[in-house]
Amino acid sequence: MAQGLARAGAAVAIAGRDKTKNAAALKQLGPSAVQLACDMTDDKACRAMVDEAASRLGRLDILVNNAGINIRKAPQDYSLDEWRRVLDTNLTSAFVAAQTAYPHMKRAGGGKIVNIGSMMSLFGAAFAAPYGASKGGIVQLTKSLAAAWARDNIQVNAVLPGWIDTELTRRARKEVDGLHERVLARTPAGRWGEPQDLAGIAVFLASHASDFVTGTAIPVDGGYSALG
Repeated sequence: MAQGLARAGAAVAIAGRDKTKNAAALKQLGPSAVQLACDMTDDKACRAMVDEAASRLGRLDILVNNAGINIRKAPQDYSLDEWRRVLDTNLTSAFVAAQTAYPHMKRAGGGKIVNIGSMMSLFGAAFAAPYGASKGGIVQLTKSLAAAWARDNIQVNAVLPGWIDTELTRRARKEVDGLHERVLARTPAGRWGEPQDLAGIAVFLASHASDFVTGTAIPVDGGYSALG
């Protein structure tokens, strides 16, 4: 998504806990990109990061909320701390970042917020209760922010990635027996998604092409959710 936005002309700030990963991503984004180290579960650090991004880039027009973790267990086996870690990372951080971005976007005359949900926003999974709750919450948060901020010309939408080949899902394939085969069998496209499959939707939702699109949740899943 960051690469797609950079190719479309955006100046991009990458924010994450891992400075090494941030630096690796930065190399692919051009000279105007910046990296910001931030633990998104720390609300003060998250707010400072958003403000710093706006300061270093000169303005803030687009926010992509993409922080996410998963802890896979049966529901009865989670500790409350594990539940909170997932919700704080996946859902609360998106609210805090959006709330902090709001005044910057309002002053600029508008903006775009893209929240990253999941197939678990639509479907249940026995091994992902807090993750599913957080991603369902992302969709409802998206609708609420879209309704509240439309008058400020801020469009808020969600992207629901399907089964994408990432570090997180490669670990899932090791932990959940038969997951790879089940995903391929259900996905009409007949493959796992690649990260670059998300570039186009990010550019669309971050551009003037989507100025009358707000409060939506758009699957990018190779047809996985079309089968009901």
